Parts: sequence; structure tokens; C-alpha cells
Amino acid sequence: MAVVRRLRLRDFRVYAGADVELGAGLTVVHGSNGAGKTNLLEGLYFACTGRSCRTSNDRELVRFGASATRVEADIEAQDGTHRLAVGYAPGEPKRFTADGAPVERLLDVPFRPLVSVFLPDRLDLIKGPPALRRAHLDQFVTGLWPARAAARRDYAQALAQRNALLPRVRSGAVTRSALGTWDLEVGRHAIAIRADRERAIALVADGAAALAEDLGLAGATELRYRPRSKALTPEEFATELSERLDSDLERGFTGHGPHRDDLALIRAGRDLRIYGSQGEQRLGLLALLLAEREALERERGAPPLLLLDDVMSELDAGRRGRLIERVTASGQVVVTTTDLGHVPGAGAHGVRRLSVEHGVVREELRAA
Repeated sequence: MAVVRRLRLRDFRVYAGADVELGAGLTVVHGSNGAGKTNLLEGLYFACTGRSCRTSNDRELVRFGASATRVEADIEAQDGTHRLAVGYAPGEPKRFTADGAPVERLLDVPFRPLVSVFLPDRLDLIKGPPALRRAHLDQFVTGLWPARAAARRDYAQALAQRNALLPRVRSGAVTRSALGTWDLEVGRHAIAIRADRERAIALVADGAAALAEDLGLAGATELRYRPRSKALTPEEFATELSERLDSDLERGFTGHGPHRDDLALIRAGRDLRIYGSQGEQRLGLLALLLAEREALERERGAPPLLLLDDVMSELDAGRRGRLIERVTASGQVVVTTTDLGHVPGAGAHGVRRLSVEHGVVREELRAA
């Protein structure tokens, strides 16, 4: 199991510089609102993945007045200690290194730990458009079975080829029959993607329902995948595309397939996105993310690094205790809070405790 033992931030968000040691088990980060706790989690996520868990605009990561940012994470793995690093300057491509050697992306680095993160503003995963849920589901599939990422890439390429042909068919430059080969190719990868998604959802459905109940979400909870296609074979999918060709020609792009599917979190028979309160949506999202972490541990043999930002304020004392007991049973966990009293066991032996104030991190208790 890979564990992040040290994090270094330079000109990242509010941090001019920070050098933080993390525990192999539970690390509790506490401080007032706006102190920089969430920035610390974001920096840890950025160091492990090469992207932010909060924004798609990397310019926001560079500390105000600085010209560039750099983050480093020291990883303790079975074969020794390694280092991941990400450097970014606005207007330039990000630079990734693993043990000092340039890499195209961190996701392919074998010693990189998987990361699961809960942030209050991740509610867009429940409340936002289907594209966010599809992307999350496909990332989960890739986490479970890294080789399956190829199916998504192949589908995107085949879909792009079909979309490129549509204007030519509409103009009469080529006949409709020219789409036949690409309809089958799109169908072949579409069937594979849907099967991967359905298999992934089956792995977390029961766990998410149990966790939702344990966290206090009233009513039976279920995950419901909503595919556009009912086809069982590439040929059947190609037929569905053919039946929708007129509308595709009018739009200029393919409107049917797994790139239009959705995932719903249902509570008491109703879509939590529409009928759930913000508190209920947070609990549902937390249950889903924790169930995914447990599924990844079963499939990959090690749980992802878990980052929990200000989650304890949503729970009563009993549920806080059960949550901490469950998430710390295995793997590395970093929890932020404004109140140490909200994190059961925060003062226990072996728990690393960090205080954050105005972008400065101080260690209060070293792990044994």
C-alpha cells in the first residue's frame, strides 16, 4: 500500500511554503474557516493526480503575486520511498516528474496512490449536469480496472470519426451508407463502456445503501444507472444509430450513446438531485464516495488515500464515531475540521494532528 508521508507546497493557494508530515493512518487538520485547511487537501490531491479537485482553472492554484507553483509528495511504497512532483506556471504546460524523471501524466505512475476526496462543494456531482456524473463514474471504472480506460478512448475516437462524417452526409458529399462501419465501431465500444459502468455500480450499490443508512439518510438508497441504449450487441446499437440518423444530421453530432448516459442517486424512490435537501445530498454523496473507496480496496488490494473536508459538521456524535471507525479501519485518512471535538479519537496515540492558521501549518502531535 502506498502512503503519502510528506507534502511540500510552494506558492500554492495561500501557502508561500509548507512542509508537512502526514501519518500513515489518521491525520487531523484543524483551524478556523479560511485558514487554509481545504487548500492543504487540494495540494495533496494535486500532488497525487496532477489536477485540482476544486477547479479546472490551474491559474487559481498559483499564490497571488507568485509566478508559478510547485508541489511534491513523498510516497512510501512496498519497494521503498518515491517522490511525485507537479510544477505549473500560467501559460505553460504542467510539468510532472516521478523520482525526478519527467512523465506525461501521474496517473500512469505505478507507485502513485489512488485518492478519494469529499469536499462540500463537490455537491455538483449530485446537483450538476450528467457529464460530471459520467466523468466520475468513468474515473471510478479506471481506478478499478486501469486497462479499461482504453475502451473510453477508443469510443471517443470512433465517435469523433462518425461526427466528422455527418456534415458530409448532410451535404451529399458521401452517402448514408458511409456511416455503417463507424456505427458498428461506435457500437462495439459503447457496449463495452456500458458493461464496465454497470459492473462498477454493482460493486458499490449495496455498500452505498448501507453507508447512507448508517450516516442517517432516511429512506432506502439506491444507485441507478440510466443508459440511453438498450442494445445488447454492436449490431443492435448500430440499428439504434441508424434510426436516429435524421436528428443527428440536423444537429450535426451523435446524440445517442454512453456519452449521454446518467447516474442517479435515489432515496425513498425519488431522485436525490431533485428532491433532496442540501444536507441529504451531502450524506448521499459521502456514502457513494466511501462505498467506492471500499470497492477499490477489494479490487486493488489497498484503499485509496481518503481526504475528508469539513464532513463532521454534518453528523451527530454517534455517526461521527462510526464514520471515523469505518474509514480508519484501513488506509490513510486526512480529515479537516474547525472543531477538534468533532473528530473522535483526534487526540489518540498515533494520530497526527496539524493546526493551520493564515497559511501556516504547525504539527501538534507526532505519530508514534
